[in-house]
Order: sequence, then C-alpha cells, then structure tokens
Amino acid sequence: MNKSDLVAAIAEKAELSKKDAEKALTAFEDVVTEELMNNGKVQLVGFGTFDVSERAAREGRNPQTGAAMPIPASKAPRFKAGKKLKDAINK
Repeated sequence: MNKSDLVAAIAEKAELSKKDAEKALTAFEDVVTEELMNNGKVQLVGFGTFDVSERAAREGRNPQTGAAMPIPASKAPRFKAGKKLKDAINK
C-alpha cells in the first residue's frame, strides 16, 4: 500500500474527502517528525510507539576492499508495535 492508497482507505473509513484525508495524514506525519526531531516520542496506546534510537559510532568495513572505515554516530527513527496491533496481526 502506498500513500495514495492509504489516503483513499482513510477517506473511505472515516467518511472524509480524499483531500481532507490527505491533509490529516500529512499533519500526522509532520507532528510525528517534529516530535522525533526534538528527541521526543509519540505513543499511541494499543497501536505502538514512535521514538528515536541512538546508534553509537563504530568501525565498519568497505565490502569491496575490506578496508576499515569509521561509521559516525547517528539517530534513527523506530516504531515499536503495541499489544493490540500485535494481537490483531497474530489472529
């Protein structure tokens, strides 16, 4: 499912126009992104939690040459599914 499919599904389920559903989805994306940029987290009880994972600096290898190369520290977004979502998938 791509973004336009998701917008169409949200519009149908919530009885909204596709334009309003797209605005709502874009707003959700923006709010989650802003919160994660501020090292916060977004918790939707039962569905899951969006947060930021810290990755430490480490040494990696170039797969072509085998030479050692430094990999800098970074942050990565992470989603952890909630119990209700896990249960629904495993039915």
